Amino acid sequence: APAPAGKAAEQAANKAGVIKLPIESIHRDKEQPRQHFDEEKLKELTESIRVQGVLQPILVRKDGDGYRIIAGERRWRASQAAGLKEVPAIVKDVTEVQAFELALVENLQRADLNPIEEAEGYRRLVEEFKLTQEQVSQRVGKERSTVANALRLLALPEDVKGMVADGSLSMGHARALLGVPRLPELQNLAKQVTEKKLSVRDTERLVQQSRSHGKKDAGKSAPKQSPQVKSLVEELQRRLGTKVRLTERSPGKGTIEVDFFSYDDLDRLLKLLRKE
Repeated sequence: APAPAGKAAEQAANKAGVIKLPIESIHRDKEQPRQHFDEEKLKELTESIRVQGVLQPILVRKDGDGYRIIAGERRWRASQAAGLKEVPAIVKDVTEVQAFELALVENLQRADLNPIEEAEGYRRLVEEFKLTQEQVSQRVGKERSTVANALRLLALPEDVKGMVADGSLSMGHARALLGVPRLPELQNLAKQVTEKKLSVRDTERLVQQSRSHGKKDAGKSAPKQSPQVKSLVEELQRRLGTKVRLTERSPGKGTIEVDFFSYDDLDRLLKLLRKE
């Protein structure tokens, strides 16, 4: 077994930036944002590495007697498949949250993540590392609305998230389907969209038709909302920036439902309500 890289190697890394590390001393990060790898592209990269070697070093951090990958798992996998004993690497002295941010940003820049992996990455920064959506957007160089819209995808049922992850449904399709309030109906519409290969615009029309039918069915048992109540709901949605439902149980009494898509989004809503 190759000897683990010692202090001399790490000192060389500090000076030159890039060192050769024994491939057996490196292991993947199970929590890294990217979880799916295209086998065909991995084979192509393996053949390229056999001929030209690893042209860009991987990014790692010290982990016990070895190293954990921050960025470059695909290159590491292909290097193993190509039979390499060592790979060029840059050792970074970073915290767990910094390592995750670096991995997420690197994958985003390479467009290596599917929309669900991207959303899960943002969710981890928000829920595990306690960053706000605004902080996440600043760290990864995205608009806050991009982060918020990505997090909304996590409200989809697992089978529909799978369709988004494998590319059967685009972000545009997913955003349209999020407008369907009832889960079975959402899943049914998602299947229709993929089977008929509907465009985003056609999907939006389909969702609108579904919502219209739902309103007609609900209207048979629910009292019709007055123009004043409708105006109030629209005003609440505008102020809160999310979906609001108001149900009147009797004149002057009822319930209000407000949608949120993450704990950070809930915190944003609470702050808005406190200001009021």
